[in-house]
Amino acid sequence: MPGIEIPRHLLPADGRFGCGPSKVRPEAVGSLAAQASSLLGTSHRQATVRDLVGRLQDGLRQLFSLPEEYEVVLGNGGTTAFWDAATFSLIESRSQHLSFGEFSSKFAAAAKAAPHLAEPEIIVSEPGTHPVARADRGIDAYALTHNETSTGVATEIARPRDDDGQVADGLVLVDATSAAGGLRVDPAEFDAYYFAPQKCFGSDGGLFAALCSPAAVERIERTERWAPAFLDLKIALSNSRQRQTYNTPALATIFLFAEQVEWFNSGGGLEFAAGRADASAAVIYAWAEASSYARPFVAVPSERSHVVATIDFDDSLEAARVAKVLRENGIVDTEPYRKLGRNQLRIALFPTIEAADVEALTSCIDYVVEQL
Repeated sequence: MPGIEIPRHLLPADGRFGCGPSKVRPEAVGSLAAQASSLLGTSHRQATVRDLVGRLQDGLRQLFSLPEEYEVVLGNGGTTAFWDAATFSLIESRSQHLSFGEFSSKFAAAAKAAPHLAEPEIIVSEPGTHPVARADRGIDAYALTHNETSTGVATEIARPRDDDGQVADGLVLVDATSAAGGLRVDPAEFDAYYFAPQKCFGSDGGLFAALCSPAAVERIERTERWAPAFLDLKIALSNSRQRQTYNTPALATIFLFAEQVEWFNSGGGLEFAAGRADASAAVIYAWAEASSYARPFVAVPSERSHVVATIDFDDSLEAARVAKVLRENGIVDTEPYRKLGRNQLRIALFPTIEAADVEALTSCIDYVVEQL
């Protein structure tokens, strides 16, 4: 079948809609290029880079309105490394995990495989929904996920309670990889809110940031269990207090991360950033609800993510073919999460993405479907 060319007037100004790595603002790239000669290729133990790390830490404290006693811990390896590190430094004996997609299941698997930990409690729900945590005296760490990137389900972060309304004693550890910077959160409701910068923060991966409460810091500091140095959060905490990371970091990643945080803060903070994601979510879900061939995958409107939208297609249409045509026209990374195996598109709504571009994307999808 001959190729389909989408009319230029329908195309978005920027065709990047990937759920990670995500769109990087051209302004941030330009700023990096302007400062590259004095930053890239320099020692991460010296003032130039340590000042940059300090800028990032201070910016995150401001963005998330962290109480003064909370600490911003940085480390190499991204969220996957943090899961493994948490099995050594943040889970004492037994954890509870909410599992409702590919990524929320990974931390549960890491805890289950750790030979020094008791069998975790894993509460599972079907993709497109989310389970609810419940307080249990035998649990010392509750593993929540703010946004399930694979399915487009978002949850409200709150400390678990028991049937009598009593708040859980254990630490609340929140995977916020695709949520941080795009969804609202109250620091009082978590002990470790951890994420990587390649989604809402418009940077590259390979780094983790963890916003830690005094309770989380206390557990990290008193844990005597052996851990590989790369996965030892006590070492990560010590280095973060010196405005550095244990291993050499990717300086471009930290720079772009800090630029994005400062852009958010200059615009009005987390409310500004989340508001941009809200605007894009309103566009994509209104279009899908009105469509004759598409619909939101997540049935409950309040659970639909405002940073990752998953849109199902009727069986008469092949979503993968639509994504292929979009890619041929410069609109990239709208394919569904591969392991979910649904006939759908997955579209990032991160704050960097303009709502006008999301609206243009919907027009392009309609045009491609009409041609097919």
